[in-house]
Amino acid sequence: QSGTGCKIYFLVCLSRLLVNCLLCCGWPLKSITMALGRFKFLPNFLTKEKEEDEGPVITPTLESKEREDVRENPIEIEEILSGMDQAYMTKEDMDPQLYVIDKLPSELNSQLLLEQVMKLRQELDAVSKKLSDLVLENHTSYVQELQRVTDIQTSLQMATMICVNGRRQLAQSKTDVTSGGLGLLAKHRKRLKIQNIMQILNTIKTLQRTDIRTQEMLEEEDYPAAIQLCLECQEAIKSYQKYHCISELGTKLQDTQVEIEDQMDRVLAKSCLLFDAHRYERVQAAYHLLGKSQMAVDQLLMHYTQTVHNTSFKVVLQYAERCRHDAKSGPLNRLPYKDLCSKMDSKYFVPCLIELCKCLWESLHCYHRTVKWHERQDQKIDDDESLRGDTELQYNRSYVKKKLEHGKTKLWQDVKQRVKPYLLGTDLSNFQFDNFIAVLNVANRLISVGEEVCDDKSADLQDSIRLQSLNYFKSYHRVRMEELRMFLENEMWDVWPVRPSFTIYSLKEFSFLRTSAQLSPTTRSKVLGEGYFARFSHQGNPFDDTTDDDVQEEPIAMTDENSPRASKRLAGEDDDDDDEPEELKRDFVDEGESAPVTKRRKSSMAAADQGVDGPICTNTTLGVMRLFGKYMRMMDVLKPIAYDVMVYLSQLFDYYMFAVHSFFSRDVSTSDTGPLSLSGKMKATLRRIDNNLILHVDSSGVPINSSMDEIRVQAPNLSSMIPLGELSSLFGLTRRMTAVESLCFLGSQFDSLQQHLEVLIPQGKRAFLSQFYSQTVSIVAELRRPVYCGVADKLLDTSRILQQMSSVKWDIKDIMSQHSHYVDYVLTECQVLKRRMDEWNSITPMPHVVLKLVWQHIIHTINHTFVEGFASAKKCSNEGRALMQLDFQQFILQIEKLVAIRPIPEREFVDTYIKAFYMSEADIEPWLRDHRMYSTKQLTSLVQCGVGAHINRKAKNRLINLVEEMEKARRPT
Repeated sequence: QSGTGCKIYFLVCLSRLLVNCLLCCGWPLKSITMALGRFKFLPNFLTKEKEEDEGPVITPTLESKEREDVRENPIEIEEILSGMDQAYMTKEDMDPQLYVIDKLPSELNSQLLLEQVMKLRQELDAVSKKLSDLVLENHTSYVQELQRVTDIQTSLQMATMICVNGRRQLAQSKTDVTSGGLGLLAKHRKRLKIQNIMQILNTIKTLQRTDIRTQEMLEEEDYPAAIQLCLECQEAIKSYQKYHCISELGTKLQDTQVEIEDQMDRVLAKSCLLFDAHRYERVQAAYHLLGKSQMAVDQLLMHYTQTVHNTSFKVVLQYAERCRHDAKSGPLNRLPYKDLCSKMDSKYFVPCLIELCKCLWESLHCYHRTVKWHERQDQKIDDDESLRGDTELQYNRSYVKKKLEHGKTKLWQDVKQRVKPYLLGTDLSNFQFDNFIAVLNVANRLISVGEEVCDDKSADLQDSIRLQSLNYFKSYHRVRMEELRMFLENEMWDVWPVRPSFTIYSLKEFSFLRTSAQLSPTTRSKVLGEGYFARFSHQGNPFDDTTDDDVQEEPIAMTDENSPRASKRLAGEDDDDDDEPEELKRDFVDEGESAPVTKRRKSSMAAADQGVDGPICTNTTLGVMRLFGKYMRMMDVLKPIAYDVMVYLSQLFDYYMFAVHSFFSRDVSTSDTGPLSLSGKMKATLRRIDNNLILHVDSSGVPINSSMDEIRVQAPNLSSMIPLGELSSLFGLTRRMTAVESLCFLGSQFDSLQQHLEVLIPQGKRAFLSQFYSQTVSIVAELRRPVYCGVADKLLDTSRILQQMSSVKWDIKDIMSQHSHYVDYVLTECQVLKRRMDEWNSITPMPHVVLKLVWQHIIHTINHTFVEGFASAKKCSNEGRALMQLDFQQFILQIEKLVAIRPIPEREFVDTYIKAFYMSEADIEPWLRDHRMYSTKQLTSLVQCGVGAHINRKAKNRLINLVEEMEKARRPT
């Protein structure tokens, strides 16, 4: 081949080698193409020998030599590369030849072209050298890449061989397989299809029997399993919807699920009256599987509302049918509930109310147990860490909790709306007291239940009850006051025999106080600390026993202590209220129906002989105490009107006290001073009672100070059968004693009630109670002195004593050794009085305080009579003064033997007066100023007959003038 062809072939081979090397080194193909494109001028350069050359011929030897020098000098290569035009390297779509030609100047010559060619050749050599160096540096990588290409080629050849062999073997297998083998495969596939069809048929059969299994589960009340089975069947139906029978089965399954939910709903409705935790848990689990927990609680609250309405209507209707008198009035079940409540008679009102509250309690109790069940479930969820992150469960739990909390208030409002029309639908003014108290007991207990349910004070219900109670009690109190006046006017003031240990708490009306007092502190705190839901959590009902019936001690004292019954009663063991006489169970006992007076007195005498010293009270006293108990019971069961009832209760005590005073004190208490006078506090109290409670009438019987808002009663009149002016009966001393001591006993018993009354009335009204006790109750004993001392004044004829003393000569000259005859008369009269008082004391035992007061005043009267008699003396000698001393000492000596009164009252009053006769003129004046208790007559007699006998007339007149000035100062202005 020619030299040019060899060069071209060499360049082509070199270019291929260069491309492979650059690819192995990671050069992009586009960059390699651009680099090789720059060498397009090389073939033109090789063919320049054939073209015409206008310039001189350049010898290639020198050129080759210079190029070799350049290739061998790396520094020059770098300089040439750095000085090359960067356009060759940066521009991708450039034509190097064109670019070089475009760079030539417009005027050309051979020398310039030769220089350009040489420059380009040097640059080409530098690039070639650089390229060659790079190829040599990456020769190892080139060899490895070439080896890899060779391996790939070998692998491709092996793959081709495997494919050829596989095709040949497949062809051979196709030839070897027979028609029998293909038939076997077809039968196997058919078998698999039939097995799948059998599985589908079994599933369909199971689905068809789901209804039977579901009914069995419903009979067992296994609602979660029934719902789970229905849900699984529904999922199975979705997989077989292409079958026609499955679509019909799906419709039937839907009906079954609806039936299950209906039965679950009925169980929810039943739980409103009879809560079963096991059944309720199953229902809630079933609703949870359905994803209807929220709907379940909404449905539950609706059932509670329906249950409250239905049960209340049913109970009221049942009792209203019993009260029905006119069969033509139409069916009662069509009446509204409010109208149905108005059909109730007073006979069935309380039983119906109790039954109504029992039914409502069952609903409230079931709701309480439902809430507690959910609280226990919430606690289980809180304890299970795996359930805390369940968002849906937590949301449902929060929703149910809020609904149940709101449902408490809603349920209680429903209960109130059923009870309030019933309470207001009947007029309670004609009810007996016990029945009315029973109504209040039930209502208050229901209000307490409501307060425990949702902390609701039920103000609207309390206001309606308060209004009816206040109206009822005003009417009741007015009737009781009239009854009290009637019985006071018919009271014989005989001692009613009672047990020695009898107190106001022995009466059945105070059983509610005795029950509280008899509880131990532990038991009391337990009862008061527990609510109704805790006390009746398992059995019982707060309305099963709405009365506070308690054992009662019989107030009648037994006369036969040897009988077993008497010993039990005296020991307080026999407390059966059924054995109490019926007459004692009444508010007041009719004297006409009771035993004769003589019989009662004999009973009292026997009691006295046996040493029985019971409290003194009358039939009317017992009646007032029973009213105290009833009024306090009203205060206990109805706190809003407790203060009003307390005012009425105080009127009972005021009226009884006013009656005792008007009967037995007015006829003896005539003076404003002295032992028979009343204290200022007693006068103010009696004046208050007369102004605020006593009804005054004119001569024609028309009330003067009556008012519709105030309760006033006419002053009672003492029975004409009671003799108070006969000496034989000691001017009615035993009657007076019975009246006053019964009042004192009533005051002492009322005083023991103060702590209970303070608890019953509001805090802001307790000032009235304190004032009543301090101004009324605490002063009842003050009536003893004017009553008993007034009788003592009547028992002794002081005028006759003074008459006998006036006949005694006090100006004797000799000292007498024998006392005067009037002393014997006084002592005889005292002995007669002592004998009469002992006789009456044997009939009606009188307390020691009564006898002491009577004898003290008798002695007091005798002593004052002695002083008055001594002052009546016209003349008196020293021997006469000695006789006065002797007479008085004789009286003291004998009276101490007659009565057990120590010390003798007013003894100093007589001794001091007698000794004043011996005083001098200097001592008498200050003595007169210091002893103002003596009357003017007595002091004047002392001046005239005593010291006056030894002084001149002027001094005597001065002392008499002093006595008169003292009298003027003593008189009120």
